[in-house]
Amino acid sequence: MTSLDTAIAARLKRDAAGLVPAVVQDAETRDVLMVGWMDDEALRRTLETRRGTYWSRSRQSYWVKGETSGHVQEVREVRLDCDGDTLLVLVDQTGPACHTGDHTCFDADRLL
Repeated sequence: MTSLDTAIAARLKRDAAGLVPAVVQDAETRDVLMVGWMDDEALRRTLETRRGTYWSRSRQSYWVKGETSGHVQEVREVRLDCDGDTLLVLVDQTGPACHTGDHTCFDADRLL
């Protein structure tokens, strides 16, 4: 197994659990689809396979978006914000992005 490129790893600012939030956005529509969490290994896998790979905080394991549902994310681009503490993942989303079946995880509740 290879490790995350050291230049990328050096720029990441992780939380106490070693995670960085990943905002996932549709590459075409620019809809914000979901927010996931990545550690160095999840980011490495995402960059290597071009499939959205995340760390599940509840299950304490890696998961590839769409692995069981078929609603995969083909990753076009990954960007790191200026502070190094958030990733932007631009994807081609197949099917709904939210586990509820909604297009995005932000479809259900509008607060304002």
